[in-house]
Amino acid sequence: MKILKPILLILLVVLARGSFAQTPLYKDASRPIDQRVEDLLSRMTLKEKFWQLFMIPGDLSDGSARYKDGIFGFQVSTKSQRADAAAQMMDYNPGSSAKEVAQNINNIQRFFVDSTRLGIPIIPFDEALHGLLREGATVFPQAIGLAATWDTTLVHHVGHAIATEVKTRGIRDILSPVINIARDVRWGRTEETYGEDTYLTSLMGFSYMSELEKMGVVATPKHFVANFGDGGRDSYPIHFNERLLDEIYFPAFKMAIQKAGTHSIMTSYNSLDGDPCTGNEWLLRKKLKGEWGFKGFVISDAAAVGGNNVLHFTSKDYAESGAKAINGGLDVIFQTAYEHYPLFWKGFEDGSVNLDAVNDAVRRVLRAKFELGLFENPYVDPELAEKSNGTAEHRALSKKAAIESFVLLKNDNQLLPLSKDIRSIAIIGPDATEARLGGYSGPGNNKVSILKGIENYLGNQAKINYAPGCARAAVDYVTIPSSCLSTVDNGAVKEGLKGDYYDNITFTGEPKLSRIDSQIQFGWTLFSPDEAKIPYDWYSVRWTGKLTAPESGTFKIGIEGNDGYRIYLDNKLISESWTKETFRTILKDFRFEKGKSYDLKIEYYEPTGNARVKLVWNAGVKNDWKEKINEAVKAARHSEVAVVVAGINEGEFNDRALLSLLGHQEELIQAVAATGKPTVVLLVGGSAITMNNWKDKVGSILDVWYPGEAGGDAVAEVLFGKYSPAGRLPITFPVFEGQLPLYYNHKPTGRGDDYTNLTGQPLFPFGFGLSYTSFEYSDLRFDQSTFGPNDSTTVHFKVKNTGKVAGDEVPQLYIRDVLASLARPLIELKGFTRISLNPGEEKEVSFTLSPDNLGMLDKSLNWVVEPGDFRIMIGTSSKDIRLRGFVTVK
Repeated sequence: MKILKPILLILLVVLARGSFAQTPLYKDASRPIDQRVEDLLSRMTLKEKFWQLFMIPGDLSDGSARYKDGIFGFQVSTKSQRADAAAQMMDYNPGSSAKEVAQNINNIQRFFVDSTRLGIPIIPFDEALHGLLREGATVFPQAIGLAATWDTTLVHHVGHAIATEVKTRGIRDILSPVINIARDVRWGRTEETYGEDTYLTSLMGFSYMSELEKMGVVATPKHFVANFGDGGRDSYPIHFNERLLDEIYFPAFKMAIQKAGTHSIMTSYNSLDGDPCTGNEWLLRKKLKGEWGFKGFVISDAAAVGGNNVLHFTSKDYAESGAKAINGGLDVIFQTAYEHYPLFWKGFEDGSVNLDAVNDAVRRVLRAKFELGLFENPYVDPELAEKSNGTAEHRALSKKAAIESFVLLKNDNQLLPLSKDIRSIAIIGPDATEARLGGYSGPGNNKVSILKGIENYLGNQAKINYAPGCARAAVDYVTIPSSCLSTVDNGAVKEGLKGDYYDNITFTGEPKLSRIDSQIQFGWTLFSPDEAKIPYDWYSVRWTGKLTAPESGTFKIGIEGNDGYRIYLDNKLISESWTKETFRTILKDFRFEKGKSYDLKIEYYEPTGNARVKLVWNAGVKNDWKEKINEAVKAARHSEVAVVVAGINEGEFNDRALLSLLGHQEELIQAVAATGKPTVVLLVGGSAITMNNWKDKVGSILDVWYPGEAGGDAVAEVLFGKYSPAGRLPITFPVFEGQLPLYYNHKPTGRGDDYTNLTGQPLFPFGFGLSYTSFEYSDLRFDQSTFGPNDSTTVHFKVKNTGKVAGDEVPQLYIRDVLASLARPLIELKGFTRISLNPGEEKEVSFTLSPDNLGMLDKSLNWVVEPGDFRIMIGTSSKDIRLRGFVTVK
């Protein structure tokens, strides 16, 4: 018996260990995913659940112990990124190679799989709007340029190439594309979209996202549901009714979910009817997850959950913001630093976040991780990443996409294409050499500028006279640098001015904050100078110190910013704008002596918030734009033809009140055209440009958008006729900003749409684009012209190349519901295709008209196909209709 007892104990230990060592159900790949999700969820602590709903930029370099409870995922930091997390989010030129990124992600995944209690892998994420934002990744034309190709097959190929470069690095979630409808081209992020039309955007978005999802990369279309409001201003509040949302702003997202199979959606920063989209229960739970059956996860835009209280003032703190967001239907909180997590964890810990909402969110995240196969295959082959990124094939595809994207806006007397026998050509403008790639771009591989592309194409056969001309932006003054400012602090002289900050607008009492500000260059638009001590909308500040002149002369000095300031030099008031009115720049002349120091005092107050103040002068500013234009004119006079490359500045939180070319570029174009030399203007940018002051003075205008890393070669081949341009505008170009918002598919006005001093017509309409050849349309017919509401018909017609060169054409099908129970758009795009035709060649083109194309929302917001006549229009743009017929729904 004494011998048996130890044996029995050993057996019990062995059996016990065996039972504990049994593979958990969630790790059994043969089990249904829903079972695996529930099993894993049942094993998780609340802390572990929280971390599956929290994502940040970073890696394990700040200490792996921080992440013992797991995490949703990282935007993986790389060696060239700056230390602060907010900077990491905006640093899109990391220095690590594809192989190094893959190795880094493998190491991170290994920690979470092997060293955390439950072994839940992460989802590494990044941005890839038109190419992954990483070193060595191929940069394709900007999204608006891809839309301008009107070629869904091409966008499928681009999506596949990007997905390959992404996945081989181990990145499994892409916070792209932008499928917002850009109905106001003042919005700075128009370049990131597929344009103003719901149908075009839906198909372009589907073409891109479906390739990502097929490759096992999560597509995250954004920003749900709109990301700009009145005036085309980024993140402005919207007050759209359900009909407008269902008809215009929802369809691209519905197609992303229901047809492309996207696993994720990103919310927008703004509010919908006063309720922030980040936690809008009607938007996220009722529409997205309820009516549409979305099974994936919803993530916020960066730092937007905290923005519920910071920006919208709908929560008292971050914990309440997090609770409202998760309870309202958000699944993943996207923040910019690890240190933010306690602010949100508090709401989970105290029960403010509903546990059912937490479990639902975690289920969605876990389901995505299982469906991506991360539990079975969390690692990638770094060697494959190196071979698959920045390939020759992907570069060739980028060039092809650029060629297809170019839109010929004007071509008087067939100035383009330029002769291949040209002996001299002037290339003018800084954009000719910069090779700009557009917003959300990686650094690109061996970028080819427009100038370099023309040099590559012409070789030594022609003399190229390059002149930079004037810059895109005119610099008339600069912020006074810290080296010219000084103050005494604790007996030591320091650069900058002493700032005394008061919690009132009268400079009374003791300052609540005193500090040295190296420069006076502040934009406290959403915050206060110090959140803990100063109200964001009720304070004043007095800066004092010395201003030392770097040279002698009479310079203009003043403030760029809000009114409510005084400036004193040597105790003399030199500038005052004390009544709060507006934002402006006021400069005054002051005679400075080199090396002399002047007592400087600035007083500023802010009673409502949104403060901006910048101390500026024109000392050291070399304002030589006239000389630069003269140099460009000289280059044009010594050339057979002049090509002026002009561009705009735009981007995230860089909306444009004025759509004209900035700086003195218009004067540059006018001066070059005045030489009498044939003048071509190439437009670089991602949105509409007004051109009333120079359009009629030049022979040709070609919009090349942001054409990608091989863009210069593509431009040269189109300029000299190797390819005929066939891009079409995905946005409407207005004549003047006062017409905005201006889009082609508006509903009847009930009267007129003109102004007293301008018509309501565009400068260039949606769908517009010229060619080097000509096309004839004929023989419109229908398989059946009368059919039932649940039936379809096919539209047939012929297109013939009647010109002398091969070219692409983009036939477009538009409809109009002739008589409906509710007002319907005057014209709606419902079909398009891109075809190639040799001279004299003719092809038959067919489009299917289905109930989806003819449907509308009735008064009860139900989709119906109403009986009656529909006008069917075939054209080369929304204005240039070549064929017209009617079908009747019985």
